[in-house]
Amino acid sequence: MESQFEAAVKIVNEFGASGQQLTNDQALALYGLFKQATVGDVNTSRPGMFDPKGKAKWDAWNAKKNVSQADARAQYIQTARSVLPPAWASRIA
Repeated sequence: MESQFEAAVKIVNEFGASGQQLTNDQALALYGLFKQATVGDVNTSRPGMFDPKGKAKWDAWNAKKNVSQADARAQYIQTARSVLPPAWASRIA
């Protein structure tokens, strides 16, 4: 599972680097799952009103509170497969 998660993260990053984009909601969903999978429950205070991007990212991460890191990795893989175009999603082993 860990190697599959790492492969999914790599493919999502390559997809972004290729100039293609996910929707904001898709990117935030993946971000929240990534942070939960790698760090665990949110461990910082929520950014202030002058940082709307930071608040959105914090909220996406906080929405995954109490999800185990193993479950977050599995959800990340599934979400990546569902939001990436088929040619990219098929690269996730």
